[in-house]
Amino acid sequence: MIAYDLRCKRDHVFEAWFRDSAAYDEQRAKRTVTCPVCGSAEIEKALMTPNVAVRKHAADERKAMSDGLRRLRALRRHIESHFDDVGDRFAEEARKIHYGESQRKSIYGNATREESRELADEGIEVRQIPWVPAHDS
Repeated sequence: MIAYDLRCKRDHVFEAWFRDSAAYDEQRAKRTVTCPVCGSAEIEKALMTPNVAVRKHAADERKAMSDGLRRLRALRRHIESHFDDVGDRFAEEARKIHYGESQRKSIYGNATREESRELADEGIEVRQIPWVPAHDS
C-alpha cells in the first residue's frame, strides 16, 4: 500500500491510499479519485514529506561512521609505524625517490594541492589519506 497527499483544483489537500503507484495512475485517469471536500475529480499529487524510519537509519550511519573511523585509525597506525615521516618536505622527497636521487622507501607527509598536482603531472603516484585523530577527544 502507498499513501499520497493529493490536491484538488480548489487546493484542498487530502490523503488517499492505493495498492501501488499504478493503481493511483489508473484511478486518476478514470476520474474515480475525488476530493472529499468539494467532489472535484481534477486531482494531482501534492508535495508530501516521506515517512522515514530514522532510528535504524541513524544507528546504521553511526555504525558505518564508527567502522570507518576505526579503519582510518588503523591505517594511520600502520603508516606511522612503517613509513618515514618527511613532513612538509613530502613533494621534494617524493621527487628524489622517483628520480633515483634517494633510496626507495615509503614516506608520508604534507603536500599542498598544487604540489600534489605537480607530482601527478610528473607521473609520481601519491595518495591523499584523511588523517583522523589517533583517538576520540
